[in-house]
Amino acid sequence: MMQTQLAKFTVVFPEWYDDRAEWEAESKGWLPGVEVEFLSGVRYPITFYDPVRLSQDLEHTSGEGGAVIAETGMAVIPAVTRVGIMRAVETLVAEGFFDHLRPLRDAAANGVVNGTYPHSGDM
Repeated sequence: MMQTQLAKFTVVFPEWYDDRAEWEAESKGWLPGVEVEFLSGVRYPITFYDPVRLSQDLEHTSGEGGAVIAETGMAVIPAVTRVGIMRAVETLVAEGFFDHLRPLRDAAANGVVNGTYPHSGDM
């Protein structure tokens, strides 16, 4: 996983996030799977959109009869770039954005073993 650490937190990009994925995220205006990890070890998910992509997705959703677009920890930024993401997370941390969110639980706490749920056939 690609990580960029700042004083109070680390931005953890998805494992597949490389130079090409960075270019694609900016082009598509959307990047899911980012996490912000604080020094305490707690992590919060965050999904980034640019205004154009969010507008397109909302138009598509409403055209299909949908009424909402919602993502856990969604943040809309001018451009979905590494620099834009870092600036946004710095601002969100400073404003206490993550204070009211529930942190992610680690895989073991959720019952995931080797990437699968013990009773995945029951779900």
